[in-house]
Amino acid sequence: MQSLSHSDVVILFTSISIMLLASRMFAELGRKFKLPVVMGEMIMGIILGPTLIGKLFPGFFEQFFPVSGNVAVSMNAITQISVVMLLFVAGMEVQLPVVLKQGRLALYTSITSMVIPFTIGFWLAWFKPTLFGLSTEPSIIFSLFMGTAMAITALPVIARILMDMNIYKTRVGMLIMAAAMFDDLVGWLIFSVVLAMMQKQGVGADIWLTLAYIISFGLLMLTFGRKLLNKALPFIQTKLSWPGGVLAFALGLCFLCAAFTEAIGIHAILGSFIMGIALGDSVHLNERAREIIHQFVTNIFAPLFFVSIGLHVNFIENFNLQLVGLVFVIACFGKIIGAGLGSYMGGLDFKSSLAVGFGMNARGAMEIVLGTLAYKAGIIQEELYVALLIMALVTSISSGPLMKWALRIKEG
Repeated sequence: MQSLSHSDVVILFTSISIMLLASRMFAELGRKFKLPVVMGEMIMGIILGPTLIGKLFPGFFEQFFPVSGNVAVSMNAITQISVVMLLFVAGMEVQLPVVLKQGRLALYTSITSMVIPFTIGFWLAWFKPTLFGLSTEPSIIFSLFMGTAMAITALPVIARILMDMNIYKTRVGMLIMAAAMFDDLVGWLIFSVVLAMMQKQGVGADIWLTLAYIISFGLLMLTFGRKLLNKALPFIQTKLSWPGGVLAFALGLCFLCAAFTEAIGIHAILGSFIMGIALGDSVHLNERAREIIHQFVTNIFAPLFFVSIGLHVNFIENFNLQLVGLVFVIACFGKIIGAGLGSYMGGLDFKSSLAVGFGMNARGAMEIVLGTLAYKAGIIQEELYVALLIMALVTSISSGPLMKWALRIKEG
């Protein structure tokens, strides 16, 4: 049986230690400037990667962050586990009753905030692929991805921004959360289809079968599966050891669903995401248990994933100012117009609608995960990948101040 050598184990553990300690240091530094934690983690990845350390100290980079060999394979497995757990936690943030309670206003905002940016991204990728550095041949896979990338929203980032502004439970805050939940759910469903198409290298009956699998799995988990969880959770939380019992139960089901969706030709992230929704939506899930799972994943596994992003791409060599500007403008225009128009049609005044548009424009960690998975799958190249990451960070940083500006105008 092949296994890691003594030196491989030393390098792997040292690499993980460097990634966790250094990313935490930068994340804490960023918090003082009210920057998203993920930004500090990504910056540390860029520093440790080929952009900086790889250029200045190639020997150190090659030893502790090799691109091939046993250590690289082990690190890839860890990042795969990390992204599955990250999507599980993101799914736990989605509360379907919140979407339904917002009524017509949430319905309009959710639909337009998804359809308008998706249509713009898809149309440009299909009819003008050269804008994104592709050949003149249109690609349905790439077009679907760009539509999804322009439409998806970062639910965890938005929730944090709204809480920091003390408007989480206001009409505007709850509307943004409801629409963001809908966007995330639909966006990851579409991206799962894109990844399935990529794996099968074609479209047709197989894709429709995959789509049927996705819908069936989602409906089953969010109806029958959720009822089973509601019945099992009280027993698990009272009869099993605390908090180990509920933690093992939750993550065990997360990986089981991830394995199931991967086995039927859908990416593992969809299984963990849907499982997260089903578990997080349970009325019996203890808030302390929810917080423990959240802290465990976001402070240990999520940093490993976000740091690893910078280890594989040279951000200086692949920085294309024209492409970065194009992606940023398309993303902001489609999302702000889409979300703002829907909320205005639903009954909000113009300035409140503008605040909703700015709030929905934060892309954050979810856009980064989406872009990374697409890059690893070969859907996009380095320059577009870097452009998407920069767009995700800038929109996350600017969303809060722009919302404050819009709401301050309204108050004035």
